[in-house]
Amino acid sequence: MSLTVKVITPSKVIWDQSVSEVILPSRTGQLGILPGHVPILTALDIGVMRVRTDKNWISISVTGGFAEVEKNQVKVLVNSAQLGSAIDQEAARSEFVSAQGQLDEATKSGSRQRQIQAEAVYKKARANYQATGALV
Repeated sequence: MSLTVKVITPSKVIWDQSVSEVILPSRTGQLGILPGHVPILTALDIGVMRVRTDKNWISISVTGGFAEVEKNQVKVLVNSAQLGSAIDQEAARSEFVSAQGQLDEATKSGSRQRQIQAEAVYKKARANYQATGALV
């Protein structure tokens, strides 16, 4: 038994295949989905979604949205998504380091609005870097 997973952004379908297992970055933490999972609708955070095809894990960087699980189908609707294999690791590392610096500066500034914006940029940069296989 397997799961059919679709990752959909406003501009295109990023993933549409059968897999053995899915791990989603939900707003309340990592959420594992196996065949036969009960129906669920969950909000997703910025992070790395992982899908297992046979014995291989594939990482997909996602930026917020929702996931619906029903009858062994997982529909992931997100603002943007990118396969980890399509992300340049060195560029992602550079963006991650830059985002860390911006977050530190925003935190020191005391401006809550700057800090919220910097946190979103940091989370996206971290997710992209992690999706390349780097440990953060």
